[in-house]
Amino acid sequence: MRAAIAAVGLVVCALAGVSPLAAQNGRGDPGVRLDHGRFTIVAARRDERLARSLLSEAQRNDSFPGLPRPREHVLVAIAPDAGRLRAWVGPNAPEWGAAFAFPDQRRIVMQGSAAGSEAGDPRTVLRHELAHLALHEAMGPLPPRWFDEGYASVAAGEWSREQAFETSVGMVWRTLPTLAQLEDGFIGGGVEAGWSYAMAHRVVSELDALGGEAGLTNLLTYWRQTGSFDKAVRAAYGMTGEAFEKHWRSRTRARYGALSFVANVSVAVGMFSLVLVPLFVIRRRRDRLKLEAMRAADAQQEEEARRSALQAMLDGANPE
Repeated sequence: MRAAIAAVGLVVCALAGVSPLAAQNGRGDPGVRLDHGRFTIVAARRDERLARSLLSEAQRNDSFPGLPRPREHVLVAIAPDAGRLRAWVGPNAPEWGAAFAFPDQRRIVMQGSAAGSEAGDPRTVLRHELAHLALHEAMGPLPPRWFDEGYASVAAGEWSREQAFETSVGMVWRTLPTLAQLEDGFIGGGVEAGWSYAMAHRVVSELDALGGEAGLTNLLTYWRQTGSFDKAVRAAYGMTGEAFEKHWRSRTRARYGALSFVANVSVAVGMFSLVLVPLFVIRRRRDRLKLEAMRAADAQQEEEARRSALQAMLDGANPE
């Protein structure tokens, strides 16, 4: 997640060569600082294993789609808990964020091993944030938020974003937004933002697919040269920006619309089943009890009728 929040305390600690853990908790524990290549990672002692794993993964996979290899130094701070994450990032950080990138400062703050499963795979999370920094290093402020987030998601291989379309009610009932409208979705709550992340992933995926073997290389090169996304799309793909918007919406609708409808119908049927099946069982049981009571009443009436007939015969019979 790209952040426009100034992590002043973190920056001061990093520049001074002091772990932000020691400055934050005042216990004199410097934690762990790992330096290799263009990466520095600081973490609590209990997160040392995670820090070493992330450093190794960042070094192993340090190139990004369509961009030259990054060269800027990056500081990664692993927060030991959610409270420390918020303290380092600032009060304006959204509650649903698990990691934050500060491109202007070349710094990343992310949750450590104490994070819940909703925080995601830390290797994927770090890759996502590093993609933000790599894109900013190469393109500066040119990419809008939707492209920045979509690019980071594609670069990190977050294919689970695609799954949001398979079961989303929005795919059935809502009109897919324009790219300008998509920009506004990131400032909403967690659900709306999640939908926007999924759509941004889809847009950048379509741009990547249109580039064939070159992927995003030509688009990003022309974009950097002209400073215009529309001109870059025209030069790279031979279509206008408006034509591309129609293309990605139609492709997304064709690919996921029917699947989403079937999935949502299945979910609806499942929900109705949870309600109707118990009612059906209760109704069947009530009908069975009622039928048994009717049969018992009929049998009793028949027995009484036989006794009445026999008594009538006895009463009317000749004494002889």
